[in-house]
Amino acid sequence: MTIYQIQNQKISSIKEKEFSKEKEMHDLIEANLDELFGLQLIDGEFQIEGYFLDSLAYDPETNSFVILEYKKNSNFSVVDQGLHYLSLMLNNKANFVLAYITKTGKKATVTDFDWSQVRVIFVAKSFTQYQHGATNFRDFPIELWEFNRYEDGLLDVRQI
Repeated sequence: MTIYQIQNQKISSIKEKEFSKEKEMHDLIEANLDELFGLQLIDGEFQIEGYFLDSLAYDPETNSFVILEYKKNSNFSVVDQGLHYLSLMLNNKANFVLAYITKTGKKATVTDFDWSQVRVIFVAKSFTQYQHGATNFRDFPIELWEFNRYEDGLLDVRQI
């Protein structure tokens, strides 16, 4: 998709400014989780059973946890990775609640959260047609978001 800027009835294309490292995207999104997704950051690079989840967040609207994973480029393993991370969360609920308590200072137990609403959000420059199709189910707990940066500090953020 080409983005244009209008000045004095003339348009000029705005060039994409790719992230040089996935960590740049990671840090930008974590710093703006509330604005972008309405989420509260619980932990960055949350470790569970030898895996590192890029970001662990809490969704106050659904009273549930959200895992965010960042991909600099297209990646062929997002659906299976997302399902595995959901399994890790549902099999280790106490670890996620402890992270929430540590971050917020609020008392909570496993039963205080809606585990039927947990989800994984993948953020990348683009996704394959198979990933688009694989996540095209009603109430599927994996979301795909395309995230592109342009010169002049512009972002294009779209849920697939």
